[in-house]
Order: sequence, then structure tokens, then C-alpha cells
Amino acid sequence: MQSTPSHSRSTSGLSRRAVLALTGAGSGVTLLGGLAAGYAAGQGSESISEQADVTYDFYGDHQAGITTAAQDRMHCAAFDMAEDTTRDDLILLLQDWTYAASRLTLGLDVTAAGAFGGGPALPPPDTGEAADLGASGLTITFGFGRSLFTQEDGTDRFGLAGQLPQEFEPLPKMVNDFIDTSQSGGDLFIQACAYDPQVAVHAIRNLTRIAVGVATLRWSQLGFGRTSSTTSAQATPRNLFGQKDGTSNIKAEETDRLAEHVWINQGIAAGGSYLIARKISMNIEVWDGVQLQEQERVTGRNKRNGAPLSGGDEFTPPDFSAKDGKGNLLIDERSHIARVHPDHNQGIAMLRRGYNYVDGNDAQGRLAAGLFFIAFVNDPARFATVHKNMARDDLFVEYLKTRSSSVFLVPPGVAEEGGYIGQAFFEKV
Repeated sequence: MQSTPSHSRSTSGLSRRAVLALTGAGSGVTLLGGLAAGYAAGQGSESISEQADVTYDFYGDHQAGITTAAQDRMHCAAFDMAEDTTRDDLILLLQDWTYAASRLTLGLDVTAAGAFGGGPALPPPDTGEAADLGASGLTITFGFGRSLFTQEDGTDRFGLAGQLPQEFEPLPKMVNDFIDTSQSGGDLFIQACAYDPQVAVHAIRNLTRIAVGVATLRWSQLGFGRTSSTTSAQATPRNLFGQKDGTSNIKAEETDRLAEHVWINQGIAAGGSYLIARKISMNIEVWDGVQLQEQERVTGRNKRNGAPLSGGDEFTPPDFSAKDGKGNLLIDERSHIARVHPDHNQGIAMLRRGYNYVDGNDAQGRLAAGLFFIAFVNDPARFATVHKNMARDDLFVEYLKTRSSSVFLVPPGVAEEGGYIGQAFFEKV
């Protein structure tokens, strides 16, 4: 049985409700403006200018923003559906978001009228701060929270409980979890990545405007400096500890590994994945006082070139049995590389797309900074297996605290124009 919301679409391609939200939302979205101003501080480099014309396909079997070459900047946001909304309201929002995202990823305004063509007597349909910046490699990735299918008390608000995949379970609490629930979870999630920070902020800001009256912003996060490479052509970046991060990440070219570890292979979500988002604060000041040799013992890698301490170069497989002249293991059994390596976790791997973040400073004058960890796996339990092994014994945990934790089902991509994100979930009997 197909559910079709009752609505009329304007000539702009958005529903009438969404157009009203864009042109009459007023103060409901102003909180994002300050974030945009601060986030744009890093723009203006030649690299951003050179990447302005880069575009990635919005339509396809998989959503963009997973295996896409990791861009330099990210703005993500989670939303809760308003209490009085219906299944049709949800479908309409997803249709409007899909249409808007298909335009934004081409470097267009959110509607045809755009930032300057909506008439002088109304707020512009597009906020305009990304005008002239190009697509800048923007990708927009949508996710569904478990609460969209069924709430903690079992309530089936949107008639989706029957579509809840069996493996979609919350993550267990880990040893270093200090979770702020107000900064975790949500019914819906959007990840916007781009080479220009203002383009990513513009996308979240305007999609938030479209949702006014239907869904409210629950939490959001800005990120800079990708902390992994998702294609073989990208160099391995460094995290805020100065360490090469994500050397062994699954790459877009590794189709067999993607099929084994990332893409959901069966059921209504086939072609999709699960997005794990965890905000991990780093004790920067303490780490900066640690001797170099101890930093390398903790991570298990040479800090300068990223090679495992058993020798070779960055991409040499680690030898966990190698010993020095005194019979000591070259790679500590509690090092980060040892605890998370597939050899010690039933062969489990994941595709990472994390970003550094700095949220100013805390009350003690220390940097409120760290890693906004994002990983894609085809079963949340597989991530939990690896993380449990890390949280229990990893030397790295002494310098980290996890502040938020979320899991979202990322539906498969929209195959062609006219479809919408998650459509199969609403057409299933």
C-alpha cells in the first residue's frame, strides 16, 4: 500500500507548506546564523576557489557523502519531528528535503526563485550566503533515527514499526562514555560536507528552514579537517593529536570490502548503511605534555610517518608479534592500533568519515576540542564489537571522553528524479 500525502506542490518544486516556511519562518532559524559566521573563518584559500565547481551526483544507488572523497568541512544536524505531525507530514518533509538537496548539490539556490527572485515584499526563499560559491563538492546525506520507527515506549507514530530492521539496535554504554542525551539521537539526521564551510552551513540552514513547523533542530555539529581518507587518491590526514588518522580506512575503490562491511545487503534498506556518530573530546593539554615515545606507544605508530612500530611505511601491515632485542613487543598489546585492528576484532572493518572540531574553550580555559567520529557499517553491532575492545583496554582511552553517541539508518540513494529519501519504507505494506 502506497501512502501519498495530500498536498499541492508549487511551481518551485517544494510543497506549499515548505514555501511558506521559507518565506515566513522569521526568527525560527536565526540561531544558525552565528554558527555560519564563525565557521566561515577558514574560507578564502585558493584550494576552496579551485574546488568551487566540483559537483557530486545526488542521485544513485547509494547516497553521496559515504564513499565520496572526503571533503574538508562538515556541518551535520539532527532533528525531532514535532509532536502533532503525521505520517503524511513526514513524507512531505522528505520529499521537500530531497528536492532541495538535489538543487543545493548542483550549487543552485534551494528554490528556483532563490535568494534574489522571490519579490521585495517577502523574505527570500534562499538565505543567499552561498551565492557565487559554487557547489564546492557539496554532498547531503540523510539518516533515520530508531525513534522514527518506534519510540522507547513502543509508540509507532508514523506507521514504520513494521519496517524497523532487526539489527537497528542502540549501542551499549562504553567505558569512556559521558553522554549528553541532548546532543545525541534524533528522529532525522543530515550530514552536509563540502570544500567550502559556508556551503555546508548554507545547506543545513536552508533545510532547517524547510522543516519549520514540522521538525525542530535537536543538535548540530561543525567539523573541519577530515580525519580519514575515503579514496586512494587522498593523503592520510592528521587529527588534533598530530597523528595520521584512518590509514587503514576502507576506500571507495574497494568494492568487495564495501559490500562486506559497509552496505546493507538485504531487506528494505539494501544499498543503505548505518551511520555511527560519536563526539569524542580530546584532553589536548595533557597529550601535549606526553613524551613523543609514549605518544607513539599509545597509538602504536610512528608519529612522523604513520608507520606501525613493527617497521615499514605507513601502509605496511602491522606485525603484532615483532619484538626488540630485549624480547619486548614492538607494538604494545594495549596500543590503539592493536585494539582496533581487524585481526583482533573478528575481521570487522568500517568506513570512517570523521572531522576535527573546536567548540571554543571550557570553564577551566582548556580547548573544548576533539574528534567528531563518523563511521559507516552495515550492522551497528559490528561497530560495538570493535569499540568495546577499544574502550576496555586501549591506552588511548585515558586521553578521550565520548560526549555524544548516535546511530542512524542511512537509506539507499534516490535512484532518479521524482523519488525521495526513504521512499521504500513508506510504500511497503
